[in-house]
Amino acid sequence: MHTPACTIKSESLAVGYGRHTIVGDLNLHLMTGDLVALIGTNGSGKSTLLKTLAGMLTALAGSVSVLDAAPGASPKRVAYLPQHPVSSHTLPLRARDVVAMGRYAHLGLFKRAGATDRKIVERTMHRTGAAEFADKPLREMSGGQQQRTHLAQVLARDAEVLLLDEPTAGLDIAGKAAVADIIAAERARGVTVVLATHDLADATSATAVMLLAQRVVAFGPPAQALSDDNVRECFGFTQPH
Repeated sequence: MHTPACTIKSESLAVGYGRHTIVGDLNLHLMTGDLVALIGTNGSGKSTLLKTLAGMLTALAGSVSVLDAAPGASPKRVAYLPQHPVSSHTLPLRARDVVAMGRYAHLGLFKRAGATDRKIVERTMHRTGAAEFADKPLREMSGGQQQRTHLAQVLARDAEVLLLDEPTAGLDIAGKAAVADIIAAERARGVTVVLATHDLADATSATAVMLLAQRVVAFGPPAQALSDDNVRECFGFTQPH
C-alpha cells in the first residue's frame, strides 16, 4: 500500500463554461485510495467538475491541483471516462482496438505497443468483461458492451487518479456489481476515484459524498451527506428505507 498523500486539492473552486459558473465554492482535499461520489441530477455540475479536474475545462475561480500539478498536466497518471465517450463508428474499430488506445499516453506518437502493453490490455478487458467480445466492431456493440469497452480503455491507462462519469450507465445489475468490484480493487492499490452518478447505491462505499444541485448541497461521509433532508433538497424526493 502507498503512504496516503494528497492527490486532488481545490480551494474556493468555481467550475462552468465560458463566464457562466455552474458550481462554486468547491473545496476538496482527496487522498490516495479515496472514493468521492458526486451525486445529482443532470445539469447539477457533476460532469463540469470532472471535466475541470481532467483539464478539459479551465477553472473559473479559486485554485485546483491534481497530483501536485495543473489539471491535464499528468496524462499518464490521470484517466477520465466521459459520460458519452467519443469513438468513430465509421472506422472498423474492434473492442480490442479501443481498449489499446488507453496505452497511447504511455507510448507517445512513435513508440509501438510492446508485450507489457498487450498484457495490460488483455487484463483490463477481462476485468470489465469486454474480453468476451474482443473482436466485435464497436458499431455492432450494445450500449452496455460499449460501456465495458470504454471502461477497460480507461483502466488500461494504469492511472493513479480515475475520473469516472456515470461508469455504470447502460449496465445490468451484474455489470454494476463488476464496476463496484473494479473500483474497490483500484482503491486498494492506492488509486483515487472521483465518481459521478445519480444512483444513491453507488455512494455506499464512498469515503465522501458530494451532493450537487448547481451548488454544494452537502459534502461529507455517506451517512451524513445522504440524509433525507439533503436528498430531498437535491432530488426532490426522499430515499426509501
